[in-house]
Amino acid sequence: MTTLAHHFPALLAFAKIVSCGSLSAAARELDVPVSVVSKRLSLLETSLGTRLLQRTTRRQVLTEEGALFHARVLRILDEVAQAEAVLQQRREGVEGLLRVTAPGELGRRWIVPVAAAFQERHPRVTLQLDLSDKVVDLIDHGVDMAVRYGALADSSLVARELAPNYRVLCASPAYLERHGEPRVPEDLAAHRCIVIGDQRRTDWRFDGADKAVVRVEASALTNDGGAAHQLALEGAGIALKSIWDVGDDLLAGRLARVLPGHAIAAAPLHAVYPHRRNLAPKVEAFVAFLRERLQDAWRW
Repeated sequence: MTTLAHHFPALLAFAKIVSCGSLSAAARELDVPVSVVSKRLSLLETSLGTRLLQRTTRRQVLTEEGALFHARVLRILDEVAQAEAVLQQRREGVEGLLRVTAPGELGRRWIVPVAAAFQERHPRVTLQLDLSDKVVDLIDHGVDMAVRYGALADSSLVARELAPNYRVLCASPAYLERHGEPRVPEDLAAHRCIVIGDQRRTDWRFDGADKAVVRVEASALTNDGGAAHQLALEGAGIALKSIWDVGDDLLAGRLARVLPGHAIAAAPLHAVYPHRRNLAPKVEAFVAFLRERLQDAWRW
């Protein structure tokens, strides 16, 4: 019985055809004749019993089945690339420029110390850290990996979970003494809220049985998570923050949890990187090191 394992060259050809936009471009990338690429695609479609691409003389379009299959093929090729990278890492030293992006406050407090320790272990690695709350396009900006919160929205990227995380509503004890404590999510509409982003009105979504959604209006608006954190400490209002940012302030009593009985959707920390690149040993090593250090630091 013929399985997809026997068609690895065809899977690679199919992925190249889609990424390059044509059989001829894929053939140039693979350095084989166009006839070979065409034959591999035909064999793959015959084996699957379905058409993957609708082709004309001018263009090609993925069929519905082709789009579903393409997403799986990319994951298969990425797993193979990761397996090769693991072996390569055992043969070669970890070195070169490592470009990492992470949210500002999380990056300054947690990623920077880990990066310094990693570089001490691997002195031939040059680290370039881009700390920003903006989501950076990894491919356009030539970034090796990102640290991000929550589920991965872009299926063209690969995510590996690093550590637990959840978000909390918090405020200073002084603010709650002056303004009172919300009892239900709907009470937030009457409170001073610190919003991260560029929209004065935004929705805060809860993950409890009622799946409450509350529209809040910012009394303070900022594009920086660290600024929102400091505003909350100064008594400016209620902020929605990652436990990694405010957990120690909650433990120390500098901030108080607001609506603790109403959970907000979990958003685990992930390492994210482009799937179409072989995962370099420096990236593989840093992800593993970062995961170990963050999980050791988890205390909430």
